[in-house]
Amino acid sequence: MTSTIGPDGPHVFSFAPNGDAFLLDGKPFQIRSGELHPARIPVEYWRHRIQMTKAMGMNTIALYVMWNYHETSEGVFDFQTDNRDIEAFIRLCQAENMWVLFRPGPYVCAEWDLGGIPSYLLKHADIRLRTDFASDPRYMRAVERYIDEFVPRVRPLMAENGGPILMIQIENEFGSFDSNSVYLEEIRQLWIRGGIHGPFYTEDGLVQLRQNRSTVMGGAIALSNGNAAQIEAVRNAFPFVPAMAGEVYPGWLTHWGDRAFQGTSVDLSGTLDEFMRKELSFNLYVIHGGTSFGFYAGANVDADTGEYQPDITSYDYAAPISEQGVATASYMKYRSIMARYLSTPLPDVPAPVATISVMDGDSVRRLMPRRYASLWDNLPAALPLADTVHPQPFEMYGQAFGFVLYRKKLERYAGGALDIGDVHDYATVCIADQYAGAVSRANVPRHLALPLRVVQRERLALPGASSTRQAGAMLEILVEGMGRVNYGHAMIDRKGLIDPVVYKNVSGASERLKNWEVVLLPMDSAFIENLRPVCSNPNKPGIFFVATLSIDAVGDVYLDMTEWIKGVVWVNGRNLGRYWNIGPQMRLYCPGPWLKEGDNTVLIFDLHQTEAKPVSLASTLS
Repeated sequence: MTSTIGPDGPHVFSFAPNGDAFLLDGKPFQIRSGELHPARIPVEYWRHRIQMTKAMGMNTIALYVMWNYHETSEGVFDFQTDNRDIEAFIRLCQAENMWVLFRPGPYVCAEWDLGGIPSYLLKHADIRLRTDFASDPRYMRAVERYIDEFVPRVRPLMAENGGPILMIQIENEFGSFDSNSVYLEEIRQLWIRGGIHGPFYTEDGLVQLRQNRSTVMGGAIALSNGNAAQIEAVRNAFPFVPAMAGEVYPGWLTHWGDRAFQGTSVDLSGTLDEFMRKELSFNLYVIHGGTSFGFYAGANVDADTGEYQPDITSYDYAAPISEQGVATASYMKYRSIMARYLSTPLPDVPAPVATISVMDGDSVRRLMPRRYASLWDNLPAALPLADTVHPQPFEMYGQAFGFVLYRKKLERYAGGALDIGDVHDYATVCIADQYAGAVSRANVPRHLALPLRVVQRERLALPGASSTRQAGAMLEILVEGMGRVNYGHAMIDRKGLIDPVVYKNVSGASERLKNWEVVLLPMDSAFIENLRPVCSNPNKPGIFFVATLSIDAVGDVYLDMTEWIKGVVWVNGRNLGRYWNIGPQMRLYCPGPWLKEGDNTVLIFDLHQTEAKPVSLASTLS
């Protein structure tokens, strides 16, 4: 079998002159990699997930870096706090005797908001993403700043300098987006300018690679959904370039509204056996997915129908290591396949992390929240009217995530209809403090849409006027920005009200509404921490609820939101992500390190619910 040498000092990672092998210190080396995303794993669990990967038979960790998780506002970088310390993660890999494939983008896809690209770039109405300096210098100057920030952190971690990084990937699946060798070379040169000369590689599907020749000078090729036959095909087409299966999918991603979690029937046994038998290099994408906490889950647009498909919060992916870090049946099956081909015994599978008991005697333990605060009693000041003649997307106001409230007083209101156009992505509408309905960009099943009066791509009927509303009724449109599209040519995906709002009164006259009040609601930690416990109108949707989770010992747990409609959950100020009753995800993962012994605060914001419902504790995703 190939060398088992570990990243214990300076090494030379290179390619065989004829391209038929990767070489470590001049000897053939098989990359056996599992993908982990530090941004999706609590920092306290990093070592556990690395050890789980190693115990399945891997010798390498592949990792995406999500640019927008680190440049949180323009020119402001964070590589230190919480799970953003990428250098520490890579050092942990090295401490566990694991090599690293480094995938920093600038675009990564990854079912992550805007594929990892910072949304502040979308404030430019004519911005072009994933293109060269000549085509859009604003984009490439931002890329340059990002890579320049990274270079001094990465350079000491390269194998030649005693670190564990074998290769750096240039961009990601660019052949599925465009054909622009200048752009890829400009990115490569940014690393070289910083003193990192490779090795480099690219990642693409076989068809796209053939069509757009999206490789870089002197770089290896990794194949999306690759297998042994495709590696052979690439070797024939690019005879002097080493190739590997860069993304081998053990499961698949899931969108809100899918009938079930995707990828659960995948079996890679034959594929893995062939890789091992032929000593071909590969990377399982993902060996452990984790969770898209907060507002970071991305989205797709169906190429045939144009349907917007936001991703669920969980990134379990039906991966061998589950969202909460448990070795699944497929993990044990794949581990046994790997072990048959390796000359040394695999380490024991790490013990699972602690969990909270979800039972109270013979019954499932349930939390009973209470109404805590109304959004409407906690609104920040509106933006100056001069800035809001026409409603603009979030990005034009400098907001990346969360919600925005658009308000407009309708004089002589007497009912009618509202055409919001292409809302991005979910809006609840109130008129004179009365809920009128909602507009969803994503499809909502009819049986769930009707009770809530949720419409999609059609006019929303407004209730008739009463004497209390006729003299200037306030129209309020609260828009939730869900995941930005992370793949394909629909990535310029701004959030909020995209089109003009048209009000049609009962007599049929239409008016394009102008001069809005706009209230920014990023729902960040500062906003949550400063909520005032006031709820002057408990019947108006947009309410925060609070519950107390009391525990004697810290451990992982899931919160079952089956009895709730649509919203966000925070535990001790940590954003667990979105829930939505269209499923298939009904439970949100809460990592043990985010809890403490004693009382823990569970805060729920629901866009529709005005009465509290129970929240059951659960031990698994489903």
